[in-house]
Amino acid sequence: MIFWEYFVRLLPRKPLPALGALYWHLSRRRLRALNRVRAASASLSFAYEMWIKRIERNEEAASALCAARPSWRFQPLFSVLLYSPEDCDAARIERSTRSVEWQLYPSWNIIHTRMDAIGAAIADVDGDYVVPLLAGDMLSEVALLRFAEALQSEADASILYGDEDELDERGRVRPWFKPGWNAEMFLAQDYLSRASAIVAHVARSAAETSDGSITELVLAATSLANGNIVHVPHVLVHADPSARISDEEERLKAVGRHVHPYGGSCEAGPFGTVKIKWPLPAALPLVSIIIPTKDKVELLKACTESLIQRTDYAPFEILIVDNASVEQETAYFLAELGKHPEVRVLSYPGRYNFSAINNFAAKHARGTFLCLLNNDTEVLTPEWLSEMMRYAVRTDVGAVGAKLLYDDRTIQHAGVIIGIGGAAGHAHRSLRANDPGYFRQAHIAQFVSAVTAACLVVDKAKYEQVGGLDEQWLAVAFNDVDLCLKLEKAGWRNVYVPHAELIHHESKSRGNDISPRNIDRYRRELSVLQDRWGTKGYSDPLHNPNLDRANEAFVIRL
Repeated sequence: MIFWEYFVRLLPRKPLPALGALYWHLSRRRLRALNRVRAASASLSFAYEMWIKRIERNEEAASALCAARPSWRFQPLFSVLLYSPEDCDAARIERSTRSVEWQLYPSWNIIHTRMDAIGAAIADVDGDYVVPLLAGDMLSEVALLRFAEALQSEADASILYGDEDELDERGRVRPWFKPGWNAEMFLAQDYLSRASAIVAHVARSAAETSDGSITELVLAATSLANGNIVHVPHVLVHADPSARISDEEERLKAVGRHVHPYGGSCEAGPFGTVKIKWPLPAALPLVSIIIPTKDKVELLKACTESLIQRTDYAPFEILIVDNASVEQETAYFLAELGKHPEVRVLSYPGRYNFSAINNFAAKHARGTFLCLLNNDTEVLTPEWLSEMMRYAVRTDVGAVGAKLLYDDRTIQHAGVIIGIGGAAGHAHRSLRANDPGYFRQAHIAQFVSAVTAACLVVDKAKYEQVGGLDEQWLAVAFNDVDLCLKLEKAGWRNVYVPHAELIHHESKSRGNDISPRNIDRYRRELSVLQDRWGTKGYSDPLHNPNLDRANEAFVIRL
């Protein structure tokens, strides 16, 4: 029934995608059909209307929460800081004020202040938590109730934040279902300020060290929070799309001041985001770029030529690992390639085992950093390796992945989400490279659960500490996901870096995992991943439970 509800409403708006989905439904490929109509409907308002009706159901949730509230051990007082620019019209202030007065949670007070006097206003706050609210924005009637509910299990939270949507003449639109706390993503774009609650002592300290703007206040608060930042996965604020917390230039300068003590700088990123440039060591470490290959000279030639001609990072070495090539043309090409001062050719004669090949090459690598790279990739941006190394050299970082594009310049890889399809999936797959996509997330550096080994940089010592790739149980598929999860378990964070761009002619070398020839092996490896990491029921904290776990596009879950 969900398919038909989507289909009937999608058909007059997007007839070609609707009819394409109908074909799959009539062909009994019903999951594929449902995914197609979901993806096509994601940008249309009726999908969100269905979600509000079917999933959110605030009235029912509020009734249950209100009934439970008397037993809560902590009944925090929220001080709502309603701030407005000097020229703000009274209607916006009144709209925001009403939304506070309509709160179902009773323990609150409200402080009115101008945007340029936030710091002074915070000094007078007597609540347990400060809730900044921009004039024109409206709190959901359950916003404070949801914050209070979260504090029953997250009593040490320094900052809580929720999801948000926008209000226009059509009603509630453009929901932003946010990830769990992601410090790198927050630097690139502010996803806290409009829907957050900050514990009072942190808010006061942040106000003392900042210039008093909400942007500076929240940046400072995240530093003082010591990681105690909790996502509340509910829509808590209905934003006024015409009101802005700060302009792009203001935030760029604020983030620049914030990262400067750590050696970072920043510049304008795509679609109004901020691009951070973390420092590289004065003496750049040697990177060993490992490329497994078997014949397919045309792919290897394009890959190596792009590396040598377009890479602005130095020093690096290229290790070509020849896995039993048989064509004479390959022998000639490898002999010539081996004469290059930055290239070594290694021989791995055994059967194809991606994990074993890379582990073998890692033992021969002279570099202190490894770059695992497919032979069916081509470098697009000269700074690709420099940008990845800015993160790889950090002590808190594990694996670093690049933005990979198909030949048609749509996204193939922008980080890996654990739990998609019961296993793992590539975020934002098939999004056009020049399309902002879901709240610009494909275009900003961020922590992710995993990245693909088609282009992956990692400290060699960290790689060895977690045992490298699993050559026994994950010879071909999911070995990169497993590696990243091992690095994360050991305490390092994996990072997706969109400023490193390569073309990936996916699987042109080894073929399709689900072809009849490979399907049995693929199923075994899928089972290993699911059993080892519990991916069947896993909800990636860097995704969102309100987004569809069966779809690599960021579409609403119904």
